[in-house]
Amino acid sequence: MDGVIEEAVHLCVDMQRIFAKGGIWETPWMERVLPTIAGIAGRYPERTVFTRFITPQSPEAASGQWRPYFERWRAATRQMLGACQLELVPELARYAPPATIIDKSTYSAFFGSPLARFLQDRNVRTVIVSGAETDVCVLSTVLDAVNIGFRVILVEDALCSSSDAGHDALMTMYRMRFTEQIDLVKAECLSDIWRI
Repeated sequence: MDGVIEEAVHLCVDMQRIFAKGGIWETPWMERVLPTIAGIAGRYPERTVFTRFITPQSPEAASGQWRPYFERWRAATRQMLGACQLELVPELARYAPPATIIDKSTYSAFFGSPLARFLQDRNVRTVIVSGAETDVCVLSTVLDAVNIGFRVILVEDALCSSSDAGHDALMTMYRMRFTEQIDLVKAECLSDIWRI
């Protein structure tokens, strides 16, 4: 990747307690990437947006194929969860504010949320993506960002999944199929190319 990143926001996807150790949707190696993500967020917290996947109150409150999904995952609905399970993990929550939190009800951070307008109103052209899970919410968010027209930079060592095979497959796909729209970078190199 060439050049300095300008007019960018760090978009951290769904680093919530529900995905952390002991959560219903535990992502085992979230702990491994958490210090890296905290380092990125701590550098420019005012240029960081955290998303939170907010589950429905009950399966009956979900529409379409989300209803059978949450019938299976009833324990993840708000009527069953402790309220704090949908909060950011404490290591990241301390950055908000000045970091912004945007809630979403689907995999993509853009679908049905104010995120795209929020970024466009601030003349953001690039999203630097970290978070969970590489092959679910991050994937959906990244593809929507590409479709909207944002430049996408994935921080390779700041992504996690509960499936190593899924994570590896997605990283291969990004390298092979999306080289024009998506750049991959290690966190240690990010500080050299992203300056405000």
